[in-house]
Amino acid sequence: MTLLADVVRASSEVARTSSRLAKVAALAECMKRLDPQEVEIAIPYLSGDIRQGKLTIGFQMLRSARFPHADVPSLALADVDAAFEALKAVKGKGAARRREALLKSLLERATAEEQGFLARLIIGELRQGALEGVMLDAVAAAASLPAAQVRRAATFAGGVAQVARAALAGEPLERFSIQLMQPVLPMLAQPAEGVAAAMAALGSALLEWKLDGARVQVHKAGDEVKVYTRSLNEVTAAVPEVVEVVRGAKAQSLILDGEVIALRADGRPHPFQVTMRRFGRRLDVDTLRRELPLSVFFFDCLLKDGTSLVDRGALERRAALQSTFLPEHLVPALVTAEVEQAEAFYADVLARGHEGMMAKEPDAPYEAGRRGAGWLKVKRAHTLDLVVLAAEWGSGRRRGFLSNLHLGARDPAGGFVMLGKTFKGLTDELLEWQTRELLAREVQRDEWTVHVRPELVVEIAFNDLQESPHYPGGLALRFARVKGYRPDKQAKDADSIDTVRGIFQDSLK
Repeated sequence: MTLLADVVRASSEVARTSSRLAKVAALAECMKRLDPQEVEIAIPYLSGDIRQGKLTIGFQMLRSARFPHADVPSLALADVDAAFEALKAVKGKGAARRREALLKSLLERATAEEQGFLARLIIGELRQGALEGVMLDAVAAAASLPAAQVRRAATFAGGVAQVARAALAGEPLERFSIQLMQPVLPMLAQPAEGVAAAMAALGSALLEWKLDGARVQVHKAGDEVKVYTRSLNEVTAAVPEVVEVVRGAKAQSLILDGEVIALRADGRPHPFQVTMRRFGRRLDVDTLRRELPLSVFFFDCLLKDGTSLVDRGALERRAALQSTFLPEHLVPALVTAEVEQAEAFYADVLARGHEGMMAKEPDAPYEAGRRGAGWLKVKRAHTLDLVVLAAEWGSGRRRGFLSNLHLGARDPAGGFVMLGKTFKGLTDELLEWQTRELLAREVQRDEWTVHVRPELVVEIAFNDLQESPHYPGGLALRFARVKGYRPDKQAKDADSIDTVRGIFQDSLK
């Protein structure tokens, strides 16, 4: 039986050091002491999360509560997990009072240090630098396995905890391979400064339209079809158009990567936020389908008729798509080594109203869950996916609404680095929505500003970056404006401060 205190101690060690090796060592030592049934409890805690997901316990409840604490650690991990299960199950009339009683029962058994850990864990403010890459290396070290083997297994398992339990129990990881109806983490692209830079990096390249739609992963087994978002949530019922297209494909089994997008009558795309209306809650799908039909375009094939293609080259996977679907359901593409042809292809994409261009190494495998060097993205304007850290109350016609957003880039070492503020690009409808969503994530406030849990990702367009002593990263956005929120992304998917610094350095050349 492992005590919560052991996990708290490891968490503190990780938070105190900036050394990746030291973080890995502290986490690995903690993992070695876990019983098999405790692994899937402890791994999320060490990553600043809980396996029950969000609990309906606000910052105000935790801040206003005053509980006595235990002097000696006695809380077991299983006790905490059971308490979180009980809290998650509370619903209905009197739920707030019952939650407070359960929370009180849990926290009174914790030491002062454990109380602080649990409070930060519950509200999502535990920032200790145990990011997924560090965690996977720690699992490998604890189980004496090659890190690459553990990372590969985790991409197909859709997370770390299951793989950690198997690895620490000495079970073979080969069972974690690509499987139907088990979504895998998507491969991501790195930004390129322009067409010429992308072609210089790749030489010959597979070029594709970059659509500003909703990324989907589609699985087919016979007549059964399931559709998942980039965050691996199932949305099959919301997109019957996709199901129909894939059900009619020339293959018995498939795993596909693609984009769904709402197009106007002239073929030009609607804004991203319009497409995302099809993924809301409690939808009248039939009515929305008539009003806002979706088109699906596939750009990758990970499995076909029982054969995994993830280790095959991009051109071979493209050929698998071409033999399975009509061209109207494939992202338009071109293979070339000529910069002039690539520039013309890119110009055509932009002229049609789309976001930009993907340039892919022809022999690159599908690196699930990674931002591979074999995929580069070229976009016309600078945009970053940033996290909202706080917002200031508006004035004038915006009085009563949270308006001026504090924007942060993801720090690979943990936390977020503020890059500036903006209130531009916000419609009245978006102001109402973001005020409601930000207040639901409030952690503290002063007279002018509401600080929030860093969960909402917003796409920000900007002209350039400038050096600034006012922000911790030394850089600030110039002429930033909101393009729209990205409900398909989580904070961990936001652009990193390293990406921001790279854009700034390239601008100096």
